[in-house]
Amino acid sequence: MRKVSMVLGLAGTALLVAGCSTGGARGSRLDEFAVARNAPLVIPPDYSLTPPAPGTATISASDAQQQAIQALFGGPAPRSASETSLLDKAGGDRVALGIRSLAGDNTTQVVDKGETTRSIINAPEADSQVAVASVP
Repeated sequence: MRKVSMVLGLAGTALLVAGCSTGGARGSRLDEFAVARNAPLVIPPDYSLTPPAPGTATISASDAQQQAIQALFGGPAPRSASETSLLDKAGGDRVALGIRSLAGDNTTQVVDKGETTRSIINAPEADSQVAVASVP
């Protein structure tokens, strides 16, 4: 009985290995380079654009910028009542334009928060989960 099961096992293994080496499997693979064909080149239509006539109004840089912002973002987003109230209380109407570019400028006056704040900000990184800062 043992020899019969061994012979059947070897025969099954031989059939599996023989099935992998058949030539039919290689011929049925897809060729990824032959799947799609390149589209033919198309000549764009002639819109017969004419240059602007002299003396006509041109678009200024600010108009072009406003048109680009409108095209990208679709104009100002509507704000909820709570957001409007928060902005009014925080003084959102008194914000200087371009403040982000001025914040990192060397001439910007910064409030000195003291040695403790500087030591916390300049503290070295540690591997532990507990934060420790010592002030000399």
